[in-house]
Amino acid sequence: MFVLGILLIIGGILISPLPGPGGVFLIIPGIALVLRTSMWARRRYVKFKRWQPRVGRFTDLALRRESAKRREAIRKAELEQEQGLPEPPKN
Repeated sequence: MFVLGILLIIGGILISPLPGPGGVFLIIPGIALVLRTSMWARRRYVKFKRWQPRVGRFTDLALRRESAKRREAIRKAELEQEQGLPEPPKN
């Protein structure tokens, strides 16, 4: 899986000069595969997120990480509490 992720990233980089967003559709899944299979890549990703927290938030959402979805739900709940809005019902 790690090698497939690397190949997708390389393929996306090679396709990226062509018109259109084709490279993005290969690079994002490639990064996701690499992050799921490599502890080294995860550590580098965490360092990147600490260095660039705003960009890290968007990359989490783009990679559809469960932790990002959970943090986003917590952030929304905190904003609603600060504004005094009623809390949504829990399932």
